Amino acid sequence: MNEIYIFYAVSFFLCVICAVLLGVVLNDKKTIESLKFSKNEFENLSIEQKVRLENEALRAQESKEINANLTQKLERKSIENDALEDEILNLKTQISSLKTTLEEREKIQLAKEENFVQVKKNLSTEFENLANKIFEEKSANFNKNSQTSLELLLNPLKEQIQNFQKRTNEIHDKTQQNSLNLENELKKVLDIGLGMSREASNLTNALKGNNKIAGNWGEMQLEATLQAAGLVKNEQYRAQESFKSESGARMVPDFVVYLPDNKHIIIDSKVSLVAYEVAMSAVNENEMKAALSEHVKSVKSHIDELSKKNYSMIEGLESPDFVMMFMPIEAAYIEALKYERELFGYGYERKVVLVSHTTLMPILRTVANLWRIEKGNKEAIQIAASAGEIYNKICVVAQDLNKLGATLTTATRQYNQVVTSLAGRQGLYGKTQRFRQLSQKATQNMPEVGELEIEVESAKLENLSKKDDDGSDRL
Repeated sequence: MNEIYIFYAVSFFLCVICAVLLGVVLNDKKTIESLKFSKNEFENLSIEQKVRLENEALRAQESKEINANLTQKLERKSIENDALEDEILNLKTQISSLKTTLEEREKIQLAKEENFVQVKKNLSTEFENLANKIFEEKSANFNKNSQTSLELLLNPLKEQIQNFQKRTNEIHDKTQQNSLNLENELKKVLDIGLGMSREASNLTNALKGNNKIAGNWGEMQLEATLQAAGLVKNEQYRAQESFKSESGARMVPDFVVYLPDNKHIIIDSKVSLVAYEVAMSAVNENEMKAALSEHVKSVKSHIDELSKKNYSMIEGLESPDFVMMFMPIEAAYIEALKYERELFGYGYERKVVLVSHTTLMPILRTVANLWRIEKGNKEAIQIAASAGEIYNKICVVAQDLNKLGATLTTATRQYNQVVTSLAGRQGLYGKTQRFRQLSQKATQNMPEVGELEIEVESAKLENLSKKDDDGSDRL
């Protein structure tokens, strides 16, 4: 840098000297002024070049320093890269070695597994053969000793199971027989109803004019219908049972039919006979219509009377909100409904349902069938209870057998301990052999005594006992 400055300074002075000399020589004012102007431009130009040169020199110095730093970094990276390449090479070598070792170990492990499977198979076969042999040898002795005890223990249980099976079969056969007979009995119902209607017609003349007798006769017909349906008096129905209303008034319906679950049906018998008999004896249609009109009025009167009694509100009875009005004369029932088709609706609006023998019988048969089902359900519950008792007794037997097995195992272990004490290496046998050599009276041979091996199958019995304790699988 100093050399450059010196060079420019010397050049500058030389130019000045030359200009002065030239001005002197020429002695021209204009020339001198021109030289002054050139001097000024030169000075200005030298300052700019000086600044530019200084900047270029500075940049050159910075570039040199940057190049030096980059060169150092490049050298360091080259050294690091060489180290990484060496490390990668070492890792590849280690991976190759580990892979070879792993393959060798896998081969060894596979061979061990194959050997283990074969050994396991051989041991399983040997164990099975040994177990079968021991079982065959010991089961005969065990069965012989325990057969009598097991028979004494299980015979009562066997008898209970047989009785249980017999009772179940009887109930099943009885249910099937009842189902088969139901259709025939329903057919008989119609025949009985028609026969009763004919008998009622024959009794018409005898009952006319005496309402008390007619009422009693109607109640008799109603009870006959109840019994024909299979209902039992004082069990499934009651006659003339006295009750009290909410107001305390005494109420006596003709019949109360009892249903399962403490439900009831109230039936009252009403006889409308006089007008009906006149209608049947009429000689012309007008007389018949007039008599049938009176007959319908009589029936409506009975409906109104029964509706006012409000039997369905009797305390203590769980009955529907209607009462059945039984008309014992089937023909009178039919003629009334034929003459006035709204008669049934008239009664139903007043919570009174008109029934005859033919229409009441299916209802009563349904009630009787409900009682049979109820009885069957109770018997089924009893059977289930008996089955539960049998199951519990089986569990008790299993527990006793389990205890017996534990006793046999304990006895066998104690027996083997005694045998070891007697015939073992340090047992009495070896210690008493000297006695035989010393005494001439010791003439008997010492019998051989061996240990016993016994296996008791108690796992299944324990599982049964656990099920009983947990309450599972119980009827």
